[in-house]
Amino acid sequence: MEQNHIKKQINSARNSLFQQGYLDEQFIQLEDLQDDANPNFVEEIVTLFYSDSTRLIRNIETALDNYPLNFCKLDDYMHQFKGSSSSIGAKKVKEECSQFQECCKARNTQGCIAAFRQVKHEHATLKRKLETYFQVSPSNSLYNTHIISRQGA
Repeated sequence: MEQNHIKKQINSARNSLFQQGYLDEQFIQLEDLQDDANPNFVEEIVTLFYSDSTRLIRNIETALDNYPLNFCKLDDYMHQFKGSSSSIGAKKVKEECSQFQECCKARNTQGCIAAFRQVKHEHATLKRKLETYFQVSPSNSLYNTHIISRQGA
């Protein structure tokens, strides 16, 4: 009985990530690659995403502090961020990255600042939601070790 309750919790947490638009089909493709030989595959990819995206956030913050803004460099950083987001199916983060890139193309300083604020917001929100999801998932030890304890993002 307890096992069924846990499975329902896991499915509910997972489904809500899709229904709320936080994840897309790329996340399902990652899950399909996970097997008995690599039971923590999705967690490892998410760990890499947060490591890489934390570095990119710092780079973008530094670039936004330098005036005049180098829109080409900002766009390059955000292109990398968007690619990383796409690789795990982070739909809302990816959409906000696109907004930021549009502001770069328009050379809109205030737009870039506002869009970056939204990118960071969606990034942090997804992190919290994935933490919850992985906490109720059966093989969560890797995620808990690497993500939850790394609150620097």
